Amino acid sequence: MADIRLVNELYEQIAKIPIRDPHTHISPRSPAARSLDDILGYHYYTELAHSAGMSHGPLQADFPARERCRILLTFLERFDNTVQATWLVEIAQTFLGFPKNRIRAEDADWLWQRAEEVMAQPDWARHVIQRSNIEQIFLTNDFDDPLKGFDTQFYVPCLRTDDLVFRLHLPEVRERLARATGIELGRLEHVQEALERLFHHFVSHGARACAISLPPDFTPMPPEPGASIRLDAPSPELSRWVFWKLAECCRHYKLPFDLMIGVHRGVYKHGVYQGQDLFDQRTSLWQYRELFNAFPQVTFCVSILSSIQNAELVAYSWIFPNVIASGHWWYSNLPGFIRHDLSTRLQGVPKTKLVGYYSDAYKLEFVLPKFNMFRRVLAEVLADEYIQGRGWSEEAALQLARQILYDNIAVIFPPSSPRK
Repeated sequence: MADIRLVNELYEQIAKIPIRDPHTHISPRSPAARSLDDILGYHYYTELAHSAGMSHGPLQADFPARERCRILLTFLERFDNTVQATWLVEIAQTFLGFPKNRIRAEDADWLWQRAEEVMAQPDWARHVIQRSNIEQIFLTNDFDDPLKGFDTQFYVPCLRTDDLVFRLHLPEVRERLARATGIELGRLEHVQEALERLFHHFVSHGARACAISLPPDFTPMPPEPGASIRLDAPSPELSRWVFWKLAECCRHYKLPFDLMIGVHRGVYKHGVYQGQDLFDQRTSLWQYRELFNAFPQVTFCVSILSSIQNAELVAYSWIFPNVIASGHWWYSNLPGFIRHDLSTRLQGVPKTKLVGYYSDAYKLEFVLPKFNMFRRVLAEVLADEYIQGRGWSEEAALQLARQILYDNIAVIFPPSSPRK
């Protein structure tokens, strides 16, 4: 059991490390919340409220936003035990000056009014960035994003490729790709040319990664020579072909490939928006062995949906030089899971091959409380296992923290330049 004084000292020092957030869903053109509704509209709160008994009614687009927030905060009292409620309290305290340690339904009007006052400020996003000590935010960009109108040094582009791999058979997706690249897509060769043009566009605008979320039953395989694959019909062969070409482009342009592995979409069909997706235990990194072997020059930053799969991720990161253990994604993003998973990663994986944390946030306000949650767990692990357990100095432990939270981001996701 770590000494609480030591944990607090470590946490205070770790909290001074600037934030480089290597995976978010923040929009650089509207990065900060504009109202309390933007905060409470985060899917964690809507899905937890729905799970605790709230109907879909308040989530309809024409429902009054202020009343929606009042209802959500009424249901918050049913899940104020969760870590997501802790994030909300920290946002309210840090950015709105909320004076209490728990939020109750009767605080709805105060919070709404205060958010209206401060979030309307023209420099609100800059204030959140400075207060949070954020140095860099990595984005999740649609493949047809023009990547204009924002600072790509701070808001770093990342090419998200789910639509290309799993929905290219849809006419609207092929039309988007044709408009983005200027290439008409009649044959597979045209798709390959379009993908190469996309990568050139993204890299020339400062992109540092390619990313995709993958279902449990997906198995990457190299294309069979001479295989006949239709563009206008969904098939595993088309998805695998596109995915393999993306990996080839990552190799050519020296971009890391973020793999978010194991999500089933639409499991809870009556769930709220973004509150329908779950995992099962049948997925395995064994399915990716051919990919990892075929592309030793590509860095694969692997995130898993289930903490139960962490032992496998540790082993693959231990053995494969090109496999990175990345963050604590979605349902694994709870302190109890993080502590176990982080501890075993630090015990088994070279420290240069760990992406400690990313927020997965949709608004800037969530970056700080999420990182602080991880920082607290990291301080506990370092105090317990490294300072008290191994006799490391506080300085050495803090350097390890900086390595996985800050230094590795620059090394694993280096700036790229277009290649011919």
